[in-house]
Amino acid sequence: MNTCAILSVDKPAGWTSFDVLAKLRGALGTRRLGHAGTLDPMATGVLAVFIGNATAAADRQPDHDKTYEATIRLGLRTDTGDVTGTALETAPVTVGEAELKAVLPQFMGRQMQLPPMYSAVKINGQPLYKAARKGQTVERTPRPITIYEITYLGSPAPGDYTIRVSCSKGTYIRVLAEDIGTALGVPATLAALRRTRAGAFKIEECHTLPEILAAAEAGTLQQSGWLLPVEHVFASLPALTVDDAVKKHLFNGCPTSHYRAQDGKYRVYDAAGTFLGLANVTQGVLQVEKIFCERA
Repeated sequence: MNTCAILSVDKPAGWTSFDVLAKLRGALGTRRLGHAGTLDPMATGVLAVFIGNATAAADRQPDHDKTYEATIRLGLRTDTGDVTGTALETAPVTVGEAELKAVLPQFMGRQMQLPPMYSAVKINGQPLYKAARKGQTVERTPRPITIYEITYLGSPAPGDYTIRVSCSKGTYIRVLAEDIGTALGVPATLAALRRTRAGAFKIEECHTLPEILAAAEAGTLQQSGWLLPVEHVFASLPALTVDDAVKKHLFNGCPTSHYRAQDGKYRVYDAAGTFLGLANVTQGVLQVEKIFCERA
């Protein structure tokens, strides 16, 4: 098994992100797995799984923005903010598509959002969901988020409305659903959620767990083309090709002075086109950030 690769998984409903990793460890033949961007059990869609040495890339992604397709159910509020929770309030729905479309623009742009109690956000080292399960409420601080775009997609059932949301890292769509309900004057909760993009990863390049497990069992996963190279996640960064002397410096952690390149972060390749890792240029000094390839 490639010990430095990324696998884009279409997470099934009812699974935690940790469940997916646990299932894949045996199939991929390694315990060294990580993922970027936790999805709630009810959610489906893009879950990037980082394998082996690629796990170091998970928290170095230059693009953390996400896109979701979310179905909001009006007339219901739950303790978890989605339909898996216990109903706290119900009310007749007196608004519809026209009213919903009218309030969506007010949720665009930069704003502050209060993390929900049922979340993995830690307060004093304790995940909020653990307190929530005990019926406790913890004081939380609103966090800055940005919603770049909201598009209305239609109504799959009476009282249910689907939107597409492009947003920054840390945005809780459950909270957005409740806030939209508040703007409409009715309780609201999240009925379904599908992530269609997470940074560099898109739903079109994802594969289901049954597909992945079947390929692993057949021994064809390595040849399937589904294992993405680690540099895929850094595709938005400019590329830099270095000679053997600079390559040696990078491998040894030594800076290279008088390097002619603009300040910034780069994905670095050697003369043969092999991806080496990440490096930064600051005032003409090239310094390694992280090496991903095996040192020969």
